Amino acid sequence: MERVPPGQRVTERFPVLTYGEAPRVPPEAWRFALEGLVETPIALTFPDLLALPQVELTRDFHCVTGWSRLDVAWRGVRTRDLLEKARPRPEAVAALVESYGGYTANLLLEDLLREDVLLAHTLFGKPLPPERGGPVRLLVPHLYAWKSAKWVRRIVLLDHLELGFWERLGYHWRGDPWKEERFQEGPIPAASLRFRSKQT
Repeated sequence: MERVPPGQRVTERFPVLTYGEAPRVPPEAWRFALEGLVETPIALTFPDLLALPQVELTRDFHCVTGWSRLDVAWRGVRTRDLLEKARPRPEAVAALVESYGGYTANLLLEDLLREDVLLAHTLFGKPLPPERGGPVRLLVPHLYAWKSAKWVRRIVLLDHLELGFWERLGYHWRGDPWKEERFQEGPIPAASLRFRSKQT
């Protein structure tokens, strides 16, 4: 199986791309909430996050601008584990991810439930630096990197797809690198539809 998606080039560098000024959030000030269409909303501090079961994984990282960095080592907490505690309601099908600094990204609930999606706090064995989204960023390695929101502070489950920052500016609503879903062409069928059930 091909390891690098079409249109990507492998680099040993790990470019830092951020729109606007990078927020500085010390670990002691970091707060996270998982809420919206859940039975049990979750609120975490940084020590709370570190006290949860931790996962170490190595995944390739693909940027929509065309570069891929292979074998990136992360440590963090699976969003799937948090969602199991929060218990999404049946009508929840999507999420809006919010970051310190105002950035947002949208995801499907099924993407957040994958076993390799993390709230990541460690990169290559060291605390995640601020310019890379520290103290905690979302890691969604099977989608383009703009979905791996830096400085994550909140995930809200919804019964509809609400577009995030780059998606509102023309980026693809899902962002699968294997399908080269870089920019949206044509209508967004899920964006204007309020989902009433997972079968809708």
